[in-house]
Amino acid sequence: MTAITGGLPRAKANLLVLAYVAFIGLGLPFSLMGVAWPTLRAELALPLDALGLLLIATTLGYLVSSFSIARLIYRFGIGSLLILSSLFSAFAFIGYTVAPAWAFIIVLGAVGGFGSGVMDAGLNTYVAAEYNEGQMQWLHACFGLGATLSPLIMTASLALFASWRPAFLFVAAFMILMAICFSVTRKAWKRPNRVVSEAATSSDAERGLMDYHTSLWETLLRLVTWISIFMFMLSSGANSTLGSWSYTLFTEGRGISPQIAGLWTAGFWATFTIGRVVAGLLAHRITLNAMLIGAMALALVGSIGFWWNPIVWAGMAGVLVVGFALAPIFPGLTSGTSQRVGQRHAGNTIGIQVSASSLGGAIVPALAGLLAARISLEIIPVLLTVCVLALLTLYMLSTRVRIAA
Repeated sequence: MTAITGGLPRAKANLLVLAYVAFIGLGLPFSLMGVAWPTLRAELALPLDALGLLLIATTLGYLVSSFSIARLIYRFGIGSLLILSSLFSAFAFIGYTVAPAWAFIIVLGAVGGFGSGVMDAGLNTYVAAEYNEGQMQWLHACFGLGATLSPLIMTASLALFASWRPAFLFVAAFMILMAICFSVTRKAWKRPNRVVSEAATSSDAERGLMDYHTSLWETLLRLVTWISIFMFMLSSGANSTLGSWSYTLFTEGRGISPQIAGLWTAGFWATFTIGRVVAGLLAHRITLNAMLIGAMALALVGSIGFWWNPIVWAGMAGVLVVGFALAPIFPGLTSGTSQRVGQRHAGNTIGIQVSASSLGGAIVPALAGLLAARISLEIIPVLLTVCVLALLTLYMLSTRVRIAA
C-alpha cells in the first residue's frame, strides 16, 4: 500500500485508494457494449451501425460534464459530485437492462456519459491538485485494469446467463457501492476555497488549482490551452485507433489468424496497463518532462515498426511497444497541466482536456475507418505515426510557450 500511496497521511491515503477503486469502476463499462452488441442487436432487431447513435449520445453527455467540471467542483464540491456521478452511471446501466426500446437506451447513454465525465474529469482534477505525478499514473493504471476486466465480465455474462443484462447490473451494483463510499467520505474531500480569478496576489502560492473561479472563455483564449486540447485529442485518438483497428488490420489486411490477432490485441491493453504501473514507479526518479518525451519517442518508434512491418512479428511487436509507450502520456500531461497553463487556468483546462480526449477518441478512429475503406487498411499505422509525431511536436512547442499565470 505504501508503494502506491507514497507514505501519505492515513486520511489522504484512504481517499487516494478510493479514487483508485473508482477509476477501476470507470474502466469497467469500457468494452461492455462492444462485446454485448451482437447479442443485443439481434434481440432488438437493430442495424449494424445503430451503435453509433449510442456512442454519440454517450460522448455528448461526457463532453457536457467534463468541459464544465471546474465550475461544477467550485459550486458543489468534489465529494458531492462523485456521489452524483456514481448514481448517474448506476441509473444508466440499470436502465439499459429494462429499457423497452433502443431510443430509451440512447437517452440513458447520455446520462451515463454525463456521470462518467464528472467522475473522470473530477478525479483527474482532484488528484492533480492534491497528489503527485506517480499517484496520477497509478490512478490511470487502475482504469486500465477496469478496461481489461470489462470484456471478461460481459463474456462471463453471456456464457453463464446467455444474456448481456447481468454484466450491466454487476457494474451498476459496483457504482452504487462507490456512491455509498463517497457518501461516507464526502466531508473528507477538500472543497475549493472561494477565490475569484481577479484576486491573484502574492498568496497564490497557497492556493490549489481547484481554488480559482477563472472564466472558461478566458482560459479558451490562450494559445497554450489549444495546444493542450490538440495534444489530448492526438493522444487519445492514437490509443483508440490502435485499440479499435489493430485486430482488423492483422486479420483482414495481413492474413494473421483470428486467435493470434486477438491475443496480440489483448496484449496491447496489457502492456498499456503495465506501462502505467511502471510510470508510477519511476515518476519520482525522473522528471515529468523526460518521461513524456521518452514515452512519445518510444511510441513513435513502435508506430513506425507497426507501419514498416518488415516481418509479421515486427509489426505485431510494434503494437505492444506503442501500447506501453502511450500509457503514461495522458496522466503525465494531466499532472503537468498547471506547469503549462498556470495555476489559475489549470482547473478549467483539465476539464477541457478530458473533453478533448473524448473527442479525439471518437474522431481519429472514425477517420482511420474512412481512410481504410477508401485506400487500404495499411493507412492505419500511417495515421497512427502521424498522430504520434504531431503529439511530440506539440509537446515540444508547449514547453516553449510562455505561461501567463
